[in-house]
Amino acid sequence: MIDVNTDIRLESDRVLLRPLRAEDSEHLMPFALNEPQLWTYSLVQGGGRENMLNYIKLAIDGRVSGTVFPFIIYDKSAQAYAGSTRFYDIQNHHLTTQLGFTWLGNAFQGTGLNRHMKWLMLDYAFREARLERVEFRADMNNARSIAAMKSIGCVEEGILRSNCTSPTGRRSSIVLSILKEEWESRVGDALRASLR
Repeated sequence: MIDVNTDIRLESDRVLLRPLRAEDSEHLMPFALNEPQLWTYSLVQGGGRENMLNYIKLAIDGRVSGTVFPFIIYDKSAQAYAGSTRFYDIQNHHLTTQLGFTWLGNAFQGTGLNRHMKWLMLDYAFREARLERVEFRADMNNARSIAAMKSIGCVEEGILRSNCTSPTGRRSSIVLSILKEEWESRVGDALRASLR
């Protein structure tokens, strides 16, 4: 179970994920102002001052409602804030969640930071929260995100055709997942080994 009322902190020698707070806008605003392309495929836009403030507010409101746990990402190697990620659509009664709304500033992409974050979040979800399934979704046109999810061991389940609105119109989403038994039997160890 993911308890949104607990201040979950996930940490390794490479990255710190701590609860996102309203005052974190000062850490994330440079990305909003200088790297608006980060939200090309995002359902919630973060480019520009007002959009970033709204992005953070919606994430925090989701935590209050009990369905979202948002994190700010701190890259220890770079000694800098790098972006944001979250558990969302938390369904403790079904022992499931989705992992996503992940974005990293340009300087942090391709550095291995994403794999370190995903390992921490998935290990927490399966080992500590004792969930049975973690789901991932992405815009079908977001090839980079889809490749990243598959590279950590996600299994493709299918396509939800025209399943939601996006800033550019209707979107079709790919659905991928990792199950607890997959994490425990092979995916967790393989992902951890890839961090070395």
